[in-house]
Amino acid sequence: MSMMQEFKSFISRGNVMDLAVGVIVGAAFGKIVDSLVQDIIMPIVGRLVGGLDFSSYYLPLNGQSTGLALAEAKKAGAVIAYGNFITIALNFIILAFIIFQMIRLFNKMKQAEPPPAPAATPEDVVLLREIRDALKTR
Repeated sequence: MSMMQEFKSFISRGNVMDLAVGVIVGAAFGKIVDSLVQDIIMPIVGRLVGGLDFSSYYLPLNGQSTGLALAEAKKAGAVIAYGNFITIALNFIILAFIIFQMIRLFNKMKQAEPPPAPAATPEDVVLLREIRDALKTR
């Protein structure tokens, strides 16, 4: 079997296509959650902690002034941008919680499905069983 035929067989499997769709949807969903955190949640958190842009919080390592903007402080030397880290960590926690809820809902839907009813025994099998039982009692 040639490599192209193996590759075609591999790609045409359903689980590979499902994985590809999942990755694409997950990336798009990640962008939505990122926007939620950066554009809605973090401004509210910033307002609560003094009206500053939370992602611009940093600790200077090269003696930079703490009054500089984060980009300017990075140009002047190394900084620990803990505000940006906290924003990304919050983004991850929200995304993980949402995925957890989705999986939880999916598992409940799987459990809620009633088991299929057993198939009715065909009439000829029922008649054969009756004949067998009648012959046994003779």
